[in-house]
Parts: sequence; structure tokens; C-alpha cells
Amino acid sequence: MARTTPMNLVELMVMKNDIRQVLEFLGKKGNFQFQNHKSDSSKVSDASRAGEAANPERDLFVKLQDARAFLNIDDIDSALVAKSRCSDENAFSAAEKFLSAVEELKKRQVIAADELKRVRESKEEAESFKNLKVPFSELDHLSFLSLKIGKIDPAVFDELSISVGNRAIIVPLGDDKSKIMAASSKKARFSLDTELKKFGFVPFEIPSDFQGVPDEVLQGLETRLSECQKSVDYIEEERKNMAKAHEELLRSLLASFAISSQIVDVQNNLESTSLVYRITGWIPSENCHSMMKDMDELTEGRIAIRVYNPFEVPSVINGTEQVPVRLKHGKLVGAFERMIFSYGSPVYGAIDPTPFVALFFTLLFGIMFGDAGQGFIFLLMGILMALKVIKVGGWNKFAPIFMAIGCSSMIMGLLTGEFFGNEEVLAPVARAVTGLFGEPHSPILHLMPDGSAHSIKTMFMFFGVTVGVGFVINSVGLVLNIINNLIMHKVPKALFGKNGLSGAVFFWYVVVMVIRIVACGHSIDLADGIIIGITLFLTMFSEPIHRLLEHEKPVLENGLFAAVIEAIVELLETLISYLSNSISFVRVGAFGLAHAVLGFIILTLSEMAGPAYLGVMLVGNAIVVVLEGMIVAIQVIRLQYYEFFSKFFNETGREFKPFSFENK
Repeated sequence: MARTTPMNLVELMVMKNDIRQVLEFLGKKGNFQFQNHKSDSSKVSDASRAGEAANPERDLFVKLQDARAFLNIDDIDSALVAKSRCSDENAFSAAEKFLSAVEELKKRQVIAADELKRVRESKEEAESFKNLKVPFSELDHLSFLSLKIGKIDPAVFDELSISVGNRAIIVPLGDDKSKIMAASSKKARFSLDTELKKFGFVPFEIPSDFQGVPDEVLQGLETRLSECQKSVDYIEEERKNMAKAHEELLRSLLASFAISSQIVDVQNNLESTSLVYRITGWIPSENCHSMMKDMDELTEGRIAIRVYNPFEVPSVINGTEQVPVRLKHGKLVGAFERMIFSYGSPVYGAIDPTPFVALFFTLLFGIMFGDAGQGFIFLLMGILMALKVIKVGGWNKFAPIFMAIGCSSMIMGLLTGEFFGNEEVLAPVARAVTGLFGEPHSPILHLMPDGSAHSIKTMFMFFGVTVGVGFVINSVGLVLNIINNLIMHKVPKALFGKNGLSGAVFFWYVVVMVIRIVACGHSIDLADGIIIGITLFLTMFSEPIHRLLEHEKPVLENGLFAAVIEAIVELLETLISYLSNSISFVRVGAFGLAHAVLGFIILTLSEMAGPAYLGVMLVGNAIVVVLEGMIVAIQVIRLQYYEFFSKFFNETGREFKPFSFENK
């Protein structure tokens, strides 16, 4: 049986000039987890805060990300980061130059957008008084817009526009810019008057009987609005051209500074002197020798390396640190790893339960969701996800699971004759198979009850098979618990207790005894009572026996009466748990039967629909694949967690999470 991947603790003494390339090497390998010391958490926190205050690479990375968002360029992914190199002086220079150009374009865009907004608001304000029958001289008292019309020296027009800035709009009313209109809000009119006087502005005398807004003013605002819009459009086109021309450079810089910023963060948290850095961390034993050799060559021998077995490490020996756990599998079994780690990590050195989880999940799903057609849908989805034809984010890594449950559902569908609820399509296959062993019939396994004695018997046999599968799953969990405790040198826990050898023997013996009584007509005899009594006694009093074997005093920690009460509670818990763990698998058969009935209902409704047959079939089967598929998956996970994992997951370990570069 496979166990968790062997690990080694590695201590590296790295020269200051080599630290960045060593950390870059470790991050790209993605096979090294830094050692954590709980006692040093406050120091690490302080160092981390210091690192945050002194990481120019991270500051540049953030600015580059802002530039990427401004230019509307797709973000980089971790794959690109992993292939890139750490930033150097040339990268700093290129980044500063690029960011300067982007910042200048940003400023121009903001100025142009603000100018466009102010001109548009002024034009709308002026147009609202176009047909107002009120003397122009009185508009200053009626409107929120302050208008000044007059003449200046054309030579100072540009200087005046710059001087008033965002406080007003200066609009030329003629080709030579000698006639202007100045528009501002009420609150800015006094500062506008001051600026106009500085540049020799001479106001025009508007006839006292002139009503509304002069056409020259409106025409000037319209012209100015058009110019501002052109300016905004030109800058937008410039932004798109910059994005197109510099996309590759920007993505390259982002990847380089993503690596550099993470290296600096790690470097700031390492123990160091003025010349040397100390790195300690965990690495899989199978990769240890080759990585140490590569680092020695990388630094040209300027690195000191020490390798420790896990149980030579003081923090592991005294229990303050757990050795990180890594599971190594192929693509199919590896796809089930997240199910393990979502419940908890196995303890280092224990049996790896992932292959069992993969087998049991596939088997149980197939029993509960037996349909060759619907199973083919899952298989096809898995294949398309594996080929990246269907992209569903992080779910693509579970493509092997979809293929596995698809195959198991198809096999169960062949046995029950179900093909999208139709039992006629696979009938020739069933007759061909059954004809090899006797009289041909279809389906091979008839789950749909029809009221006959044979169908009722078949249904109960099916429930018996699912309970038998549950017996196997429970037994495997018990065996794993016993072996794991023996590996960890916890012999009393392995031998005694509900999930120890005594509890397992009680469970197995009772099951065999029941089968013997039902199948062979035997009765309970004295030997049965003795074996059951001994195993239950060892299970009930497992705690005192454990203390006795470990030489812990007192053996009865809370006295005889408390020990008896605890033993009775342990007895009840043992009986109830084994009974419930076994009966719980009846739901597997119930879901399998319910699936067959549901398929029959959809087929019947489709036939009743007449011309809409195909539509009802498609909708009905789509609902079954999505909703019932989710329900069955949840039930299988529940059975794994509560009936299987609960047998041997008495304590959890620490998942191996190696240092690797990401887009952050």
C-alpha cells in the first residue's frame, strides 16, 4: 500500500550575492516548502512588515498592473510567470520609461476629459437660455453660468487659457482669437474677472434690449465642443495603439516583477547576517539529491547544504511541527486528492487513502447513477474538459473524475438496460450477454419493480449488494486505522477501541454470524457469545487498557464508577455507529432504484407528449444529469466522509504547499 511521499528537511547557507538566484531556482522548481516555526511567528510578522516597507519590485509591479488595466490588456497567468526571469537593471529602466509614457498619456486623457465635460456643461447651460426672452445683461443674475464676452490681444490667448486652468473655459469667437467668450461657474467668476484683467480683457457692450444668448457664443461653444471631442478621441486611439505596441513588453515586465517582488518578500523574512542567508525547508526525498546538485552548480559551490531525516528534526520529535504531506499519483487518482485535503491532510508516514477514495467514489456513483446514455454525457464532458475544449476554470483538473464516473455509470447502465431511461435500446446487448450463461433475457439486472415476486426479490438482492459494498468500505477504513496506528507506534490504539482491532473483529464477526444464521440456518452458540463478549470488553475499556500499557498512572483516571459509565457509553456508541454505518449504505440502493424510476417517468412523459417527444426527452435528461448528478455526488462524498474517513482520520497532518511563483 502506498504511503505519503518521504520528505527531508534541508538547511541552506547561501551567500548574499547568490540569494536571489537561489530563491528564483526554488520558486521555479515549485518543490520546496519553507519551514515554519510557531515560536517565531511574531518575528516573522515584524520581518514581513519591514519587507512590505522595502520592496521596490512590488511597487513597480503594482504600477505596471495599473498601467495594464488602463491599457485594457489581459492579465498574465502563473504559467507565464513560471517561464520568466527575475527582473534586472534593464527591466527597471524599461519599466520606468514605459510607466512614464503611460502616466503622461493618463494625464492628457484626464485633462481632455475634464475639458470636454466643462465645455459640454457650458453649452447645455447656454442653450437653455437661447430662446429665453430676458435681456442678456440679466442672465448673470438668473443662471448658474457666468458669461463674459470681449476682446484680448490674440498673442496672449494661449497664456490666458493656461492661466485660468480648470476654473473657466475660454472660447474664441473668431478666427484670429481676438474676440473671446469666458464661461465659468458662479463661484469662480471673481477669480475669472481677476485673470481677465491681468491679460487686458475688454468686455463688449451688449445692447440692453438684446434678449437670449448671442449666436456667436453658441457657435463658439459648439466649435469648442467638437474640438474637445476630437482631442478625447485622438487620445483614446493613442491609448489603443500604445496597448497594441507595448503589450508584449508589459506582460514580460509584469512576469519579471511578479517574480522579483515575491523573492524580495521571502528574502526579507529569512535569517541572515551581513554576508550569509539561512534557508530551511521541506523537500520530497526523491527530488532532494538532484535539486541540491543543481543549486551547488548554480552557485559554483558557494553554498552549504545539510539534509535531515524528518525524525532527526527536534521540532518534529517534540511535536511542535508536523512534516508536510505530499501525495503523488497519476492523473486519474490525483484528481481525487482535493477530496482528501478538503477533509484533512493525512498524517506524514500514514497510508495514502486517495486510491481507495477514487475506487469507492467511482463505484458508488455508478451504482446510484446507472444509465449508459447519461454516463456517456459525463464521459464526453470529461474528455472535452481534458482537451480544454470546455473551459470551466479550476474545474478542468477534475476531468478524469468526470471520465471515471461516466464509465461506471455506463457499465451500470448496461447491467440495468438503461439508455436515457429507455430499456429497449440495449436489449440486444443484454440478450447476447445473458445468452452465454443460459436463457437470453433483458435487461441483465431488472431494477424496475413490476409487482412480481421475482422483481421484489431482485430489488432486495440489490439492496443487499449495496450494504455489502458498505461493509467492504467500512472494513477498509478499519484496516487503514489499524495499520496507521501501528506505523505511528501507537499499538494500544491499533489494538483496542471502536476503530481498533477489537472493534473491527466484533464488526466482522457479527456480520459473518448474521450471514451464517440467515443463509445456513445456524443458531447462536456459546463460542459466538464468548468472542463477541471479549471483543466488546476490549472495546469498552480501551482507555484504561491504553493507560495500563503506556504505564500511565492512575489506570482508572476518574475512578471505577466513571470508568464503568464511560465503558457503557462506548458500548452504545460502538453498536449504534456500526449499525448506522452499515444501514447508511441502503441509500445507495435507494438512489439507484430512484434513478431507474425517474428515467422511466421521463420516458413515459416523452411518449405522452407526442410531437414534443424529443424536447421533453432532452429537457428531462438534462435535468437528471445536472440536478441528480449533483445530488448523487454529494451523497457519495457524504458516505466517504462519514463512513470511511471517520474510521482512520483521528488526526490530520499538514499539506505540502511548496513555494512557487504566482501572478501576485
